[in-house]
Amino acid sequence: MPSSGDKPDKDRPEYNVYRSRRGLFSRFRRTDLGSLSGREKRAADRERAARAGRQDLPYEVHGSGSGRGMDRFRSPGARDRYPRPRRPRPRGGKRWLKWILVAAFGWFCLSVLAFGVSAQLQSMKLDGGARDALGGSPWILTSPQNILIIGTDSRPPDTLEPGAAEEERCYEQQAEGQAPHDGCPGARADTLMVVRAGGGKFKKLGIPRDSYAAIPGHDTQKINAAYAFGGAALQVQTVEDFLGITIDHVVILNFTGFEDFIDAIGGVKVEVPERLCADISGGKANGGWTIDLKKGTNTLDGETALAYARTRKPSPCPGSGPSAYTTGYDDLDRAAAQQLVMNGIKQRLTDPLRLPYNFIKGPIIGWTAPKAFVSDMGFFTLPQLALSTVFAGSSKPDVLVPSGPGPGGSLEIPESERRRAAAGLES
Repeated sequence: MPSSGDKPDKDRPEYNVYRSRRGLFSRFRRTDLGSLSGREKRAADRERAARAGRQDLPYEVHGSGSGRGMDRFRSPGARDRYPRPRRPRPRGGKRWLKWILVAAFGWFCLSVLAFGVSAQLQSMKLDGGARDALGGSPWILTSPQNILIIGTDSRPPDTLEPGAAEEERCYEQQAEGQAPHDGCPGARADTLMVVRAGGGKFKKLGIPRDSYAAIPGHDTQKINAAYAFGGAALQVQTVEDFLGITIDHVVILNFTGFEDFIDAIGGVKVEVPERLCADISGGKANGGWTIDLKKGTNTLDGETALAYARTRKPSPCPGSGPSAYTTGYDDLDRAAAQQLVMNGIKQRLTDPLRLPYNFIKGPIIGWTAPKAFVSDMGFFTLPQLALSTVFAGSSKPDVLVPSGPGPGGSLEIPESERRRAAAGLES
């Protein structure tokens, strides 16, 4: 209907236009402008001008239901002048992108869930006495805390290595941080390292296993003997007294799980300062490992990385040229090698170029990683540690430097050196 401000056209009848959907073949028809009268042409021109200028039509337009039947009562020109508006259809690319993002988010959640469940299962294995010796907070993401990493020299009974546990129950005691009991001998700590992690920090301090230290309830001797006497609980207390710090969490490495984890992330890259050859635990022929690493960048699989971290006495390398055997290799170099392996693991997990690989294998890595150790950190705390480590920088390797030999083949670490190292962790 015409509005009150418009002057009605006497020659134009009043009628309603019902908008309907376009017919099946209407889009292929062309408007026959020649069949229109002059009045109709002028009306069409006014209509186009009104639409271009966003003006209201001088008559009402009603929408009907489907409107398909009305096309039979409208001329082709009318259908072209008053087409039914089309609903926008979502583009195919956006629809696929949405489902890809949903799938990626679900895969990420599955990886996190696998990591958390595996961590919780491993934390249930830790000895209760070791857990009672710790006082850390579960909020490690925002609060930096001290973590004692212990690598034992215990080996399962089905290996050919010398010193392997005679029974599976004895190996489980050693691997879970229990004090020796029921006729099972204790195992010494093979690796001791304090990591200050959380709150954007990631610092490492290597403690030579032969450091001369006071062990509560026992004579002063090599610090790694504390694990053989009283398991993880006594080792934690000994390290706290030795450095004058508080240990908040503990991690006991499992050598078999450590190898599997490194293999799951595709190995680690390590900058070896000089060529290194060694036979660990009797060499490969006797059930141990044999390595030959060149100077510079080496990509190590799980077995080789573990052998490198455990090397104490290098062997002569084939051919000529300098090597760790000729230049000297001691417990300090061994502690530094262990930190280089840890840096390699962190670099492998945070390298942007490795993100596609890590994402695809996310659930496998998430399930395998916690199996490399037994810890008090479970479903809630360990994912926080992993997230904090990703955004934290890596510090240079730091190892306690002895002032000279101590009694019984031990190493004397002066108190000033211990205070320096403790202050470096806290800074």
